This record gives sequence, C-alpha cells and structure tokens, in this order.
Amino acid sequence: MPNAGDDLPSPPQNLTIATTGASGALYLRHVLVALERDNRVRNVNFIASDSALRVLAEELGLSGRTNLVAQVTGRSRVSRKIHQQFNSDIGANVASGSYPADAMVVMPCSVGTLARIANGIAWQLIERAADVCLKEKRPLVLCVRETPLNKIHIRNLYRAADAGATIFPLVPAFYFRPDTLDQMAHELACRVLAHVGLPQPDAYQWKG
Repeated sequence: MPNAGDDLPSPPQNLTIATTGASGALYLRHVLVALERDNRVRNVNFIASDSALRVLAEELGLSGRTNLVAQVTGRSRVSRKIHQQFNSDIGANVASGSYPADAMVVMPCSVGTLARIANGIAWQLIERAADVCLKEKRPLVLCVRETPLNKIHIRNLYRAADAGATIFPLVPAFYFRPDTLDQMAHELACRVLAHVGLPQPDAYQWKG
C-alpha cells in the first residue's frame, strides 16, 4: 500500500532567484534569508541585473558587486548555498535546459524584464534562464512591481502567463496587521516560496 502523500511533488532543491530594476529589494532580502535557512533547498543561483544593483544601493544601502549575497542577506559570511551568477554570463549553468533547475523566481520583476521574457528576447542571463523555464515547463514566478499598468504592460502580463509563467504581483497583505515593513515583506516572501513548494513554518495562516 502506498503511503499517504507519496504522490505529492518533492520540494524544489535547486532554485534560480533573479532580481531586476524595480522597487522591492526588501522582499528579495527576506526570500534569500528564508532560502538560506531552509534545509530542503540545496542550491540557489542568484542573478542581479545592472539596474537591480542601483535599486539595492538605494533601498538597502548596498554598494558594488563584491559579496553581494552577503550584503543582501545581512550575513557576515559568504553563503555556501547561494551562488551569484553574472547577468552578462549567457553561458552560465542556468542558461541551459540540461541544467536541473527546479523553479525560478524573479523578485522584483521590472516591466522591462517582463517585456523581454514575454516576447522571447533572451539577450542576458535573467531572460535566458526564464526562457529555459518556460520551454522546459518548469515553474517561473514573476513578481511584477509597477503601477499604474498601461496596455503594453497588461498585454505582456497576459503573454507571459499564457506561456506558462505565474504572475505574482508584489501586493502586501495587511489582514495580519504587520507592525513593521520587515514583517510585511517577510509574509509576502513566504507566500511566494509556498507557491513554488516551499511553505515556511513561520508564515501567517488565516484562521477565519
């Protein structure tokens, strides 16, 4: 007799996390910190666009590319799990469908990055890795951050969703009455991770 839950998918162990030039660096911080401590996850490939570096500097006070993961997570030591990939390195591991990435999250996802993904323009690593996820039918979550949306944005949201991506706007929840920005960002990060099969033990659950 099979055990209950035998048919449930295994949690993703190999993730790609990308960040682009839209506001929302605090969300990214909470995602990376959660993945660092999650023993189910063995490897994370992290990609930051050039525009993302500007946002990280403005919103988190970071500078340069050196030890970027440690800067984002606020850790003093270099992560052995999260590995930085350069966006210009179109020959990196995640650029190939033969590399066994389980899922990819773009957080935050600018509408420029959305446009390139939605229209198959894979001229740098973030878009190429996303394109690989779509062609290999792997989970791709685009945490889009823009408002208001014009018709071009809306068309591209539809195109990306129609190709297989999940559109996960960075819309914070308030029903659990967060006291700080960190609490608000952490809860949304937990929601995103749960969506790719990594529910977090400290996530808020509505009881009704």
